[in-house]
Amino acid sequence: MKTISIHEAKAHFSELLSTVQDQGVSIILSRYGHPVAEIKPLCSRERCIPHTHLSHVRIHGDPTKPTAEEWDNV
Repeated sequence: MKTISIHEAKAHFSELLSTVQDQGVSIILSRYGHPVAEIKPLCSRERCIPHTHLSHVRIHGDPTKPTAEEWDNV
């Protein structure tokens, strides 16, 4: 994990965000040598890759529609 100063982060913020987004890495921001914040991707690269089997699942119909008539006999 890379650590940079807040001053450097301010000067290159757009570039830092691109690095975090494209490479999926986190960056620690430090003030006077002490870590104070972390910039990290919203989802890790592994979690953004669809599962091989689940990516083939298709939902037909409206899954939010009530199904009361299907359960009348239960």
